[in-house]
Amino acid sequence: MSTRSTPTQQIGILVLEGDAPGGSAVKQILDSEGRRVRIVSDTQMLLAELKTGEWSLVIADVALTGVDGAAFLTLRELASVSPDDGGRVRVLYLIPELAVGQYMGHLEAARLPYVLRPYHLHDFLEKVSDLLVEVKAIEGPIRQVRHEFGALRKKKKQAGRSNSMFASRDSFTYTDEELAEYEKQESEASKSKRNKPRVNLGDPNR
Repeated sequence: MSTRSTPTQQIGILVLEGDAPGGSAVKQILDSEGRRVRIVSDTQMLLAELKTGEWSLVIADVALTGVDGAAFLTLRELASVSPDDGGRVRVLYLIPELAVGQYMGHLEAARLPYVLRPYHLHDFLEKVSDLLVEVKAIEGPIRQVRHEFGALRKKKKQAGRSNSMFASRDSFTYTDEELAEYEKQESEASKSKRNKPRVNLGDPNR
């Protein structure tokens, strides 16, 4: 049996989020990526879950962990272990909009990746993907925003209505390369449909 990679549905992401609507939005987005997601609302639950060893990525609100408590120190230690040395967990911090000055410097000094809230779904998914690649939970970055342009925009708008986690723009930011790739795929799909041979079920000679 091949063990080259972990099945997508087995990739575990643990989310520390005290805001129920925010946690629900993150879970919905990550569930749509095929991940196994668990939301916890305090650091005691977070530390208990970390002991299970089931999680490849922890997404944590830094306002809940602080920068000097047990949860922060534990996450920093886990994130510092290189995959070559057996490290299997990566950490992505969420910084609330009003706490950027309070926490950003600490996270940068600890070399812990973060996103500022409200943030754009495209950036969030890219960081999640890159961190999962780093611990070899997935084989390569998944740029699903390119391939499910409309679906993800719809999810982002739905999430934006229920919480302030995501930026309030009506559309995502895309590079020219991403838009060209998306348009190319749409063009090829359309051309494939047009070139598909038609079967005349009424022709007795077929």
